[in-house]
Amino acid sequence: MRAILNEQIQFGRTPIADITFDPKSRDEIPQLLKGLQYIYCSPEIRKQVFTVLKKMIPSGTDTKNGRPGMELWKILVLGTLRLNCNWDYDKLKNIADNHRSIRLMMGIGTYEEEVSFNLQTLKDNVRLLTPEILDEINRIVVISGHSLVKKKRKNSRRAVIPSW
Repeated sequence: MRAILNEQIQFGRTPIADITFDPKSRDEIPQLLKGLQYIYCSPEIRKQVFTVLKKMIPSGTDTKNGRPGMELWKILVLGTLRLNCNWDYDKLKNIADNHRSIRLMMGIGTYEEEVSFNLQTLKDNVRLLTPEILDEINRIVVISGHSLVKKKRKNSRRAVIPSW
């Protein structure tokens, strides 16, 4: 059984849309998390990305029975961070267990300090993000980014007359 994301907000959990980041930070983690937040908060893009993520589930898996696996959203968050930050699995485990913003992005509340990840679980799940799946997600994000830039350019093309 594997869920995409538990969207039920529980006590102590911050909605993903409400997570704030330091706008002046030049570190790659907040920048990546902002991009993931944009994907999650855009219903059309999120639906497309989750459709691609469902391809990670092995065929023949019963989604109604069995032990719960790691949510696909958490796999995407951790896999994206591991790939872009060039971390090994030990570093990924340490960050996933201790970094506040990353835990909030995965839907883990501030009162859920006991939630930690097993190293082998991380290895088994993050490896499901194959280059083909990441390429499909990348295409969705790039197309979304292009449409977003086009909207901004249309709005900024108004002639600005200096008031001297």
